[in-house]
Amino acid sequence: MVRRLHQALTQGAFALAAAAVVATAGVWVAVALPSHPALAQSAAGVVAYEGARLIPGDGRPAIERGVLLVEGGRIRQVGAAGSVGVPSGAARVDLGGKTVIPALVNAHTHPGFQRGASYARENYTREQVIQDLERAHYFGVAAVLSQGIDPGDIASQIRVDQAAGRVGGARLLHAGRGIGSPNAGPGAAAYQGIAYELTTPDAGRAAVAELAAQKVDMVKIWVDDRNGRAPRLSEPAFRAIIDEAHRRGLRANAHVFYLEDLKQLVEAGVDGLAHLARDLELDDAAVAAIVKRGVAVMPTLATPERTTHTSVPPSLSAWLDSPDAMALGAPVAERVKAAFGSRTAEAASAARQRYVILQRSVARLAKAGAKLLLGSDTGIQDHPFGFTDHRELEMLVEAGATPMQALVAATSRSAEYLRLGDLGTLAPGKAASFVVLDANPLDDITNTRRIADVYIDGRRVDRPAFRARMAAAR
Repeated sequence: MVRRLHQALTQGAFALAAAAVVATAGVWVAVALPSHPALAQSAAGVVAYEGARLIPGDGRPAIERGVLLVEGGRIRQVGAAGSVGVPSGAARVDLGGKTVIPALVNAHTHPGFQRGASYARENYTREQVIQDLERAHYFGVAAVLSQGIDPGDIASQIRVDQAAGRVGGARLLHAGRGIGSPNAGPGAAAYQGIAYELTTPDAGRAAVAELAAQKVDMVKIWVDDRNGRAPRLSEPAFRAIIDEAHRRGLRANAHVFYLEDLKQLVEAGVDGLAHLARDLELDDAAVAAIVKRGVAVMPTLATPERTTHTSVPPSLSAWLDSPDAMALGAPVAERVKAAFGSRTAEAASAARQRYVILQRSVARLAKAGAKLLLGSDTGIQDHPFGFTDHRELEMLVEAGATPMQALVAATSRSAEYLRLGDLGTLAPGKAASFVVLDANPLDDITNTRRIADVYIDGRRVDRPAFRARMAAAR
C-alpha cells in the first residue's frame, strides 16, 4: 500500500490533485498517474526512501541501509538509518535489499537517426529525438550531450521546450554542427553535409562564433584524416577553434584516432576527447599530460567492442531477451543481436587485436586517476539509447576500471564536465534523479541493468508505459 500511495505522491502536486483514489477490498490504491515531467509540478511533500544501499556517485563508499530524504524534487538529506530525521507525516518507501545510484549522464550521444530497423537522415525529426530521450530515461539516463551531428534547430528547440517543462525525456545538451576539414565529418550517409568544412584558422573562429550565437553547450572537432578519406585538420586551425571556444565560454571536444593528434590536442588545451587513440596505446607522456591538464576522456568502448564478436556475448543474451529489450523496440533489438553475429572469425580476431589497444589505454588512465566519462557514442547505427550506455560501463570495467570508477564516470564526472550542477551525486540540494537497482553494481557492474525504478526530479518514470508503447509500435 505504501508503495502504491508513493507512486501518487511522487508525481507532483498538479497530478496528485487530479488523481482518483479508490478503495478495493478495504485497501486504498492510488490510480496510476502520468509520470511525464511536462504533466507534473514539483514532487509533493516529503518522501523517505529507506533501507537501500546508497552509492553517492562521487567515489565515496556506499552507505548501507541508507535513507534518502526527498522534498520538492530535490534531495533534502542523505545518510545512514538513524542519522536522518524523517519528518512526521512523510511518506516512507521501503527499499530494503535494493541499491540506489545517481541517474546516469552520457557525454557522447547522437539521438534521432534510428527508427526501428532504419537508420537515415530523414528519421531525424523532433519526435524521434524525443523518443530517444524518453528511452534514455527508461534506462536511468538523466542527461545526454549530442555531439556534433544536430542538423537544423530541432535540438535547440527541444532544449528550450525542456527548460519550459513542455517536453520530457533525458535533458538534452548539444554541440550543433561539428567542425572538420572537407569530408572529415562523420562518415555515415545519414550525417553527410552536417559538419562545418574548413581549412583555415579564421574559418574555424567564424564557425565557433556562429555556434556560440546558437548557444550550443559544446564545440565538437574532427581532427584526423578519417582513415584516409579527408585531409587532417591543421594544427593552426584546431588551435584557433579551441581558443575561440574558450574565449566564448565554451568547451571543446575532439574526435581523435591517432596518438600524435591526441598529444597535440591535449597540448593545445582541448577539454575532452571523444574516443581515444586507436593506432597506438597511450604512452606515459600522453597519460601524464591528460591527467595534468584535467582533460576529460570518453573512451567509447562499446561500439568498437561489438566488432570483436561472432555471436551475442553471454553477458548480453539474457538482457536482449528480457522485457527491457521491448523498450528498444523489437526491430532494433533484433538488429542489435544480428550485428554481433555479422562477422567472420577472422574479422573478429583482427578487431580484437585492435581493440586491445583501447583497453590498455583505459587501464593506464584509470590507474593514473584520469577523468574518465561515460561517453559511448550512443545513437549511432544499432547502438540504441540505454542499451549502449550500460554496455559501456561493462566495457570500462573489463578494460581495467573498477566498478566504482565506472559509476563515477557515468554520474558525477560526466555531470561536472557538462556543468550540470544538480545531477551526478546523491547529496543534499541535488535533483532527486536516481536509479533503484535490484542488485549491487559494485559486485558486478552489469547490475546497473537490473533496474527496479527510475526517478527524475523526484518523479517516478513510467517504465511499463514506455515499454508497452515501444512493443505496440512493432
